[in-house]
Amino acid sequence: MATSSLLFPIITLLILIFFSGIRIVRPTQRGLVERLGRYDKFAKPGFHWIIPFIEKMVLVNITERMIDAEPQEIITNDNLNASVDAVVYFKVMEEEESVKCSQYSVNNYESQVINLARTTLRNIIGTLTLKSANSERGKINSEFHRTLSDETKSWGIVIVRTELKQIDPPKDVQETMNKVVKAENEKIAAIDYATAAETVADGVKRGKIKEAEGIKQSKILNAEGEAEAIRLVNEAANKYFVGNAQLLRKLETVEVSLKSNAKIVIPTGTELVNVIGEMAGVVPLK
Repeated sequence: MATSSLLFPIITLLILIFFSGIRIVRPTQRGLVERLGRYDKFAKPGFHWIIPFIEKMVLVNITERMIDAEPQEIITNDNLNASVDAVVYFKVMEEEESVKCSQYSVNNYESQVINLARTTLRNIIGTLTLKSANSERGKINSEFHRTLSDETKSWGIVIVRTELKQIDPPKDVQETMNKVVKAENEKIAAIDYATAAETVADGVKRGKIKEAEGIKQSKILNAEGEAEAIRLVNEAANKYFVGNAQLLRKLETVEVSLKSNAKIVIPTGTELVNVIGEMAGVVPLK
């Protein structure tokens, strides 16, 4: 009876010890098992059991994470205070050595990444003017990413990407810049309007020139037509009227002679005989 009463607590204690030593590592995690304060083994996703009070498992998240470098005032090279903010995307690499470095080579790597990002931004933007900082965001971002990657190589993490969220000048400078941008936009709009008006005027001018050329060409064609008509009339007159005029003259002479009962000898076969015959209704003899 005494043995059974002692056995039950022992079994219960063993069961509690067993369940307290169960560790489940998720696919998004990796584990580091420490025994009496020293690194012992690497735990991949799945079921694991550690010795309670003797061993301890440190779980490390290996998914990509984003941290905000937090807005800060940075004095640019032209002595203006710019409000700068950025975000950093990073992840702990899943290999055993990288996971170990993230825990044993740096104290709280998330906090360290934030501080390093803020310091790096101050060093980069402090050498630039406010205008160049805003116009060279891509260059700043590339240098920002490269510097963070180089500095965190021994931490077992990889900087996936960095993004500048804002580079804002002081309020009074921002207002001045807005006025300059507005003036530039108005200038561009005025130039565009003038160009459009010039294009329309040029189109009207070309239309009038084309119309004038059309009228000119029409008059030239009309004049050429009239000249051609006159030429044809002259040719017809020269060809037909001269001979008919001579014939008419001969008829007038015959008429005058007949009125005075004078005798006129007309050679046979002449055109005058044919004319007189046609007038009298007599067919000339051949």
